[in-house]
Amino acid sequence: MRLMAITANHIFLRSIFAASLFILIFISGITYRNTASLTESMEWVVQSYKFQTEVEQLFSLLKDAENSQRGFLIAGDSAFLEKYFESRKSVVKSFAKLDSLQTGNPQQQKNLKFLNQLIDLRLQQYDLSLKYSSDLFLNQEELTANMRKGSEITSLIDKQIDKIIDLESSNLKERQEKYEFKSFFVPWFTLFIMLFSLFVFVLAYVKINSDLEEQKRSNKKLLISTESMKHAEAIGEFFITQWDLKTNRYIFSDNLYRLLGCEPQSFKATAENFLKFVHPDDKHIVSNGTGSTRQSSMVFPRTYRIIRKDGGVRYLKSMGKIITDSKGNLTHVSVAKDITQFQLSNMALEKRNQELLQSISELESFNHVASHDLQEPLRKIQTFISRISEKDQLIMDENSKEYFARIQASVSRMRTLIDDLLLYSRTTKTDKEFERTDLNLLLENTLQELSQQIEEKNAVIHSENLPALKVIPFQIQQLFYNLISNSLKYSKPGLAPIIKIECRKIETYENPELFSDSGKEYYKISVSDNGMGFEQEYANKVFELFNRLHIKGDYPGTGIGLSICKKIAENHSGVITAESKPNEGAVFLVFLPD
Repeated sequence: MRLMAITANHIFLRSIFAASLFILIFISGITYRNTASLTESMEWVVQSYKFQTEVEQLFSLLKDAENSQRGFLIAGDSAFLEKYFESRKSVVKSFAKLDSLQTGNPQQQKNLKFLNQLIDLRLQQYDLSLKYSSDLFLNQEELTANMRKGSEITSLIDKQIDKIIDLESSNLKERQEKYEFKSFFVPWFTLFIMLFSLFVFVLAYVKINSDLEEQKRSNKKLLISTESMKHAEAIGEFFITQWDLKTNRYIFSDNLYRLLGCEPQSFKATAENFLKFVHPDDKHIVSNGTGSTRQSSMVFPRTYRIIRKDGGVRYLKSMGKIITDSKGNLTHVSVAKDITQFQLSNMALEKRNQELLQSISELESFNHVASHDLQEPLRKIQTFISRISEKDQLIMDENSKEYFARIQASVSRMRTLIDDLLLYSRTTKTDKEFERTDLNLLLENTLQELSQQIEEKNAVIHSENLPALKVIPFQIQQLFYNLISNSLKYSKPGLAPIIKIECRKIETYENPELFSDSGKEYYKISVSDNGMGFEQEYANKVFELFNRLHIKGDYPGTGIGLSICKKIAENHSGVITAESKPNEGAVFLVFLPD
């Protein structure tokens, strides 16, 4: 998520930079154009002033030529004649300069052309006047007529010059207005450019400064994260490798070197150097995994061995994934963990499981022997004792009768013990299928089995309605049998046993000391009696195998019955507990999940 935010911010900055650069170039172009236009307007104004000045200069030169001509005609002094010729040359030069200063206005070009014709005509009149005034060609009438005609031409020239000046003045006014407008507009526009540029620079500074601060914070977080990762690698005994698929460049974390028994970054990070530490029998696992990396984005877990620099063997488990950056470059990131202790423990556990399976097989063989081979001699002993008792009962003395009675009781107890052991061993096997069964039917079957003992004890049984649960039927029936027979066995002498079987649904929070899973529902089945009871401190001990709270001769039994009940409850993910006080009876609580 963080990577996507950085990439988006980078794209945003590039877009802002491109837009700002375009705007600055555009505005700079407009500024240059306006400045050039202002300069051009100023040049046009200056040129108009020069044009007007040159027109006035031209008219002045014509006047000088005319005055010099008159001076020569009146005084006959050749100095006036020389000045006349100089003025004439100046007139020609002035008009040529004036023609170069004209701005391409068609009307002004016509005016200049007509002015040029008038000037040429006037100069011709000057020449004729000089010709008529000479001694050889003195003709007073022609001279007077020529002088009069020259004055008329001069008057036309004066009017034409006024016309040219008026038109140029109009152009000058228009150009001055443009110049003044641009002179007013360009500074404000330049100020706007400066302010905008300043705004862009300030915004860029703020953004760059913000990015630098963010980069500092990110670098700090990255440094903390890197150091934390190094410590995590050391504590968790794992390392990280990076492989650039484009450049074939590797990066190994420091802990890889430590797990190999080397100093960090003590050799170049390459696949070949790492393979030198891989167990010879496992090199194909690493090599094949490296080859398949280019074909799949996810590399399946691999377990292989390495040989440390000190010769120690370690088991490693690695998993990798290919990551694609924003430019499409592929990088394979792999994490490998030292699982030596786990692997050795797993191997020891597998060995222990094999031994356990062997023990179970031997136990099943023992059960078979106990159920057949051991019981067969006991049956024969009982048969022979019964025959001896029937034939020789009358001739035996009291001691012999007592011996035979003890032998018969011991054999009977031995058979009971073997039966209970077989039942306990069958209870420890949980491969039976669970069936949804009505517990009332199982309880009814149990009471029928114990009907003779119930009748002999004059016992009273009170039972509430029990639920239907998913159980192993014969085990739950055995649980009821053991609990009820236990209540009958330890009833008070001379007092009829009263046994109550109650049931209610509970939540686990009602007995948090018994259950670790919260929110699950259980059925609490209680079997209470008014028998002898026992001290509460023995409430857990009564469920231990072969444990009895009374002397063997006082009450029959093997000390296995309640152990079987505990095993049955555990097989059903349940719990059994006991509550009791001496001479006040006992309550056995069975908790079975719904």
